[in-house]
Amino acid sequence: MSTLEPPTSGRPYLRHFRLPVQEGSEERAQSRERRLIKSTLTTLSAIYLVSIAAFIVLAERLATGPDAVVASALTLLVIFALVVHALPGHDHARFGPANIITAIRAAMVSFFGAAMFFGNLSETIELYALVILVVSALALDGVDGHLARRTRLQSALGTRFDMEVDAFLILLLSVAAFLLGKAGIWVLAIGSMRYGFVLAQLGLPFLKAPLPPSFRRKVICVIQVAALCVLLLPIIAPPVSTAVAAIALLLITYSFGVDIVHLARRRHRPS
Repeated sequence: MSTLEPPTSGRPYLRHFRLPVQEGSEERAQSRERRLIKSTLTTLSAIYLVSIAAFIVLAERLATGPDAVVASALTLLVIFALVVHALPGHDHARFGPANIITAIRAAMVSFFGAAMFFGNLSETIELYALVILVVSALALDGVDGHLARRTRLQSALGTRFDMEVDAFLILLLSVAAFLLGKAGIWVLAIGSMRYGFVLAQLGLPFLKAPLPPSFRRKVICVIQVAALCVLLLPIIAPPVSTAVAAIALLLITYSFGVDIVHLARRRHRPS
């Protein structure tokens, strides 16, 4: 499970698109760059085509209509385009199995978002199907990090890719909780917390500083997704759903608060 924190990459990169300069000749670096681009484009293209086919099948089974297929396909296309743009943060010659898992999760999240807006959330069967989709994406989230470490293909790109997919999923789940009437509009603060933190960095540059790894962040991130999944269940209604959402909001507020205080205090420490 990724953590909701700013990227911690501090490696120097070439001015233009290419891999970090390491030992070896310029030709070797360019060769690795070409292999990475080919591996990434081939992999993402295959995942994208399979995903579109899956979107069509799911849209037919859940009666979400063609709009859901178009919306999910466009969303996934934007996500993959951002991944390609961020390739300088992946200092390996191949895309890697961990990023493949994250890309599949991105496809799941994209369809969930589209189905939420274009589907019929009043249908119990559709809701349960979407819950199963989200739970599957959450289960895969426990695989990508392990694969990255096992294959020794960890990178700033992989960490950021995983983190942003999680953040996007939490945002969509909080919107779904609001649309279903499980909690008031304040529930949107759960999904907006990460993006508010990023926006705050524009006026408070010290928030851009890297944060140390934290088991607390990982646990609370899992709790957020689990709690919001519970809210989607038709059998969960106010005031129980309101209480669950409130606890989730308090936990994520506490987590971000701890990190902000840590970064603020470190700003005043002598270097």
